[in-house]
Amino acid sequence: MLVQQSPHEAYRRVDFDARVNGAKPAELVHLCYEHLVSALGTAIHANRNGDNGLKSRSMTRALTAVTALQMGVSSEHGVATALNQLYEGARRTILDSALAFDSQRIETLRDDFAEIGRALLAG
Repeated sequence: MLVQQSPHEAYRRVDFDARVNGAKPAELVHLCYEHLVSALGTAIHANRNGDNGLKSRSMTRALTAVTALQMGVSSEHGVATALNQLYEGARRTILDSALAFDSQRIETLRDDFAEIGRALLAG
């Protein structure tokens, strides 16, 4: 069965897939950060508008981004423990909001990952 998507969602998916293909590891990490920040922002917007379906899809996208980031952590890297703690905390915040959406916590999480993403680009 075909899943109907909005034109915006279809474009976002094609754009995301195109950016993933051929990306270097550092670019993939940044792309996951972008994906996470965008998904959290959409979830906040959907919650404000009472769109539970979009909120749920957005939180699932955010969880997928965090999972990809967790899977990419190399235990050989010096900051692996800190990254794993960061990503696990993000995962818990997202999952907790599946039961009781907390806009403030999600917005703080979004802001934190946006800031880290900007720092990664600058570094």
